[in-house]
Formats: sequence, structure tokens, C-alpha cells
Amino acid sequence: MSHELKQLANRQTRRSFLGSAGVAVGALSLHSLLADKVEAKEQTLPHFAPKAKRIIYLCQSGAPSQHDLFDYKPALLARQGEELPESIRMGQRLTTMTSGQDSLPLTPSQYAFAQHGKSGMWFSELVPHQAKIADRMCQIRSLHTEAINHDPGMTMLFTGHQLPGRPSLGSWLSYGLGSENEELPTFVVLVSQGSAKLSQQPIFDRLWSSAFLPSRFQGVRFRGGGEPVLYLNNPAGISLADRRRVLDTLAQLNQRQAEQVGDPEIETRVAQYEMAYRMQMSIPQLTDFSDEPESVFMAYGEDARKPGSYAANCLLARRLAERGVRYIQLFHRGWDQHRDLATQLPLQCRDTDQASAALVNDLARLGLLEDTLVVWGGEFGRTAYAQGDLANGSYGRDHHGRCFTMWLAGGGVKGDYVHGASDEFGYNITENPVHVHDLNATLLHLLGVDHRKFTYRFQSRDYRLTDIYGNVVDKILA
Repeated sequence: MSHELKQLANRQTRRSFLGSAGVAVGALSLHSLLADKVEAKEQTLPHFAPKAKRIIYLCQSGAPSQHDLFDYKPALLARQGEELPESIRMGQRLTTMTSGQDSLPLTPSQYAFAQHGKSGMWFSELVPHQAKIADRMCQIRSLHTEAINHDPGMTMLFTGHQLPGRPSLGSWLSYGLGSENEELPTFVVLVSQGSAKLSQQPIFDRLWSSAFLPSRFQGVRFRGGGEPVLYLNNPAGISLADRRRVLDTLAQLNQRQAEQVGDPEIETRVAQYEMAYRMQMSIPQLTDFSDEPESVFMAYGEDARKPGSYAANCLLARRLAERGVRYIQLFHRGWDQHRDLATQLPLQCRDTDQASAALVNDLARLGLLEDTLVVWGGEFGRTAYAQGDLANGSYGRDHHGRCFTMWLAGGGVKGDYVHGASDEFGYNITENPVHVHDLNATLLHLLGVDHRKFTYRFQSRDYRLTDIYGNVVDKILA
């Protein structure tokens, strides 16, 4: 350490003196908190041999309509315009967007459906590319959640609780399993904007927050244009060697402070500085698509050439998976079709259908699908009845958490398989219900983690992603 650095580190200010005194006064409490953290880290993961090494989660933010994409209900056609029977609704809570409607008219899909794959899986004409990967796909048509609005629905889906303040799925995996690549974050977030011009639900940072886990386990959001990560490049006039000297000096100062105050977040700060330094080399190569053959862009669609688009993010997700990133979270906004569904839903499908299927096929081509789990779906589904004026065609569908559809591919799940079923209205589940907690328990299981044992002690309580709930859905496992 240089003479100047020693002087800076040894300088005793009133603030540092009081800080040191505070450590002595609060030693007992600090010891208790650190003991919790040590206890949480004394787990050996994975608990058993995993079937998947990583997850690519294609979140369709805003809730896609299962009635118009996957869950074909021909009985609705015969009952078009009839009132939803009270025996089916059973007093279910409605959102304020339809609770005041005088009528809840049943509304069939206006799109043609056809069967695909050996099992005859149903797909709408809006998703022809996804229909072609039916043999690789596991559809779950019996998901349910308590949430009926977007914010609590998304928070529930990714943190296991409707209220903010708990770690996200990606942070849990980052904390428990770590990374296979020291040059990139363990948990990466990509966000794209849908073509639909209606409600674009906000995406909150807490959906990739580490909450009470150490902050180094939170997700890192990549931007669609300019610098992929803010402030990644050095300021003008600062060389890589200059940056290295600054980081080395900061590391020495932080180490000294860590020894004095015992704050584990100081170690996180040092680790984040070092990761940022390594990312300065790895990110430009990662985001440069010039080495991709023309056939790849043809598979993902022309939008794959546009940074920040859903197609480009799917291609980037594949490149991240190739490099061993543990958890890759895509959010695509614009699925909230409360009205003008006939105009807006096809736009969303145009944005996402081809690239979603291309990602699955591309992973298979590269031999990565076997240990990469792809998840596609939103925070809940849509109603079997119309919101708005059914007569003039400007209707949409309201939120529906009681029954909705998601699909998975690769990573240890069955292909060409449908799990669960709903009634003739697509309103209530009739077979094999799967709660959001069950889904998360299953995702963890596929990565070799027993959700019941994977806990973190915080404020004298053991927390887990699935809270005190959740069962692995064994029937979908390959």
C-alpha cells in the first residue's frame, strides 16, 4: 500500500470513531445476524442430481389469453353471448374493470384452432410457430393463483408472495447454485416492449431483486440500445489499466473497512466492482451478433436484428445460455388486452411466436435444450366472458387467476404432453390443479433443489421461495 493510501486509510474522523463505537455497542445483534447468514450458507446444493442447469423464463407480461392461444373451448361457440352461470363463477371476486358490468357474456375465440404433435395438442392460428414445437412442449392448462391484478400477480409469480420484499426466483437460484461463468452475471434480465398500443404494464425492479439475500444475487438488467449495461464503459480519458489500479485501491480500502465493521455488504461491493470489470470484456462480445449465420436470423425473424426487441432478446438469451448464465429472465410487455383484443392480440403474437419457437429449436440444435429449461407464460390468464361491448367487436378479456395456461420445454420435462384441464368454459380447473407455488417448486426440483430444504434465515425466520406451500408436479417430469 502506498504512503498516501496508508494516510487515507488511517485517518480517524469523528464519523469513523462513532461508527467503530457503534460496532462495539451492537456486537451482540450483529453476531446474531451474521450467524443467520452463516447458517443459511451451510447448505450443500444441489440437493440431488439436476436435470437442468439453467432457466430461460419468457414472461409474457400482462397475461395472455389462454382461450385464444392454447385452451380450445368449442362449447363456448354454442353459448356465445349467454351469461356466465353463477354456478360456474361461484361468487369469484372480479376486478373493478368488470365488476360493474351489467352483463358477463360468454365469448368464444374468434381464431381457428388445430391439433399438433403426436398427442394432438391444441394451438390457435395466432401461434403457428409454437404449434410446430408441440413435440418438445409440455403445456400446463391448470395453473392458478390468488392474484387478480398485475402487480401482485407478477410479484407472486416470481417471489412467492403478493407483497414486495422477498427474493425473486432468479436471486434464489443465483444464491443457491452460483454461476458457471465468472465473466457474466448469474442472473440477467431483458425487457422488450410489445407492438400492442394498449396498456403496457410497468416492470418493476423488485421482480429481479435479491431482497434480504445479499445484494450481489440480484438480477442485472441489460438495456436494448446503447451500452447494454449502464456505466459499463470507462469515462473518457480513463484506460483499462487506470481502472484496474482504482479497483485495486478500492479493494484494499474496503477490506480494511470490512475488518473494522464486519458488514458482509462490503464484500458484495468488492465482488460487484470486480464483476463489472470482467463484464467490460465479456459484454461487447456477447452482444455482437455479427458471428451469427444468416440462417439464425431467418429462424428468429427479422426483428432479431433490432436490439431490444423480443426476438433479439431471445437470441441473446441463447447466447447467454451458451456461456453458462444460470437464470435468464425475459419480460415482454403488452399482453393486457382489456379491449380491442382482435386488433391487439395478433400484434403480440407476431412479436413473440416465431422467436419463442426458434429459441427452443436453436437450443436443441446446439445440444443445450436437454439441460436448459424454457418457461413461457404470464402472471394469470383471461376471462371466458367479454369485457366491453361484444356486439361491436371492441371487446377484450379481463384478468382471470383461477385457471390459465403456461408451457415448458427442455430441461427434464415431458414433451408432447398436456397437464391439467378446465371445464367447458375454461373457467374452473377440473383436473390436476397447479398452483404458482407448485410451479416454482417444480422449477427448483428440475435444477436439483428441494424447495422445502432451500431456506434463508432472516429476522429469526426461515424463508423459502414457496413459503410454506408447494408440491413438485411429478407428472410433467421426463
